[in-house]
Amino acid sequence: MSTVTISAADINKLRQATGAGMMDCRKALTETNGDFEAAIDWLRKQGQKVAAKRSDREAKEGVVIAQTTADNKTGIVVCVSCETDFVSKNADFVAFGKSIADAAIAANVSSLEELMNVKIGDLTIAAHVDEKLATIGEKIGVTKFERIDAAFVSSYIHGAYRIGVLVGMDKEAADAGKDIAMQIAALNPVAVDAASVPAEVIAREKDIIVEVMKQDPKMAGKPDEMIAKIAEGKMGAFFKEQTLTAQAFVKDGSKTVEQYLKESGDVKVTAFKRVALG
Repeated sequence: MSTVTISAADINKLRQATGAGMMDCRKALTETNGDFEAAIDWLRKQGQKVAAKRSDREAKEGVVIAQTTADNKTGIVVCVSCETDFVSKNADFVAFGKSIADAAIAANVSSLEELMNVKIGDLTIAAHVDEKLATIGEKIGVTKFERIDAAFVSSYIHGAYRIGVLVGMDKEAADAGKDIAMQIAALNPVAVDAASVPAEVIAREKDIIVEVMKQDPKMAGKPDEMIAKIAEGKMGAFFKEQTLTAQAFVKDGSKTVEQYLKESGDVKVTAFKRVALG
């Protein structure tokens, strides 16, 4: 039984993130003592069709800017958040976000903390944020920063600055880089390939698959060893859907991303970053 108070706001946040019903969200939060990520897993274990979420949903509004250095050897993506779409769609706020990204590139920063201490003019970015907060009258902040270094980096901004993507590759391939960045923006893979999926993500998915199988009447009485072996087989579907190179290529579903990259000059994706609002 939960020892924390579950508020209507907590329930609504989980509903928006998962699409699950209000009562299911309340029960999930109660069963997990208010732990948001654990509540998502609890819903999935009950068979709910919710996404295997990553932590890319903090900022509801704002702008995401992705860009590279002139030589395409380094790429950065920053998220400047705000409270309302009225502010996020304002040209001055978009320009503010772009100025922060420009400063990140110019100063060659490697972390969010480092970025906040970079100066634009006479003020640090942290001071500019405070100044902008006072002017606009709502909470804003630089909430995310990612960087990739590679032989060639492509950047892509999707929609009205709502998703920013960086793709690192082993050789120059501007067209392929843009296509792959669009793929990542659309399908949000967890890793480049099966070998690069973090062990904790694999363990989490297996646990969810096993729990769902145990609730299936057809699996009643089956030994745990058999269920575990079947779960191992079902992980193949997870890798196909959630790893970049195994996914169907969005521009041509008859081939995988891996096949598309091979046809594009045997390009290898070395890393990617995806930052999203909402």
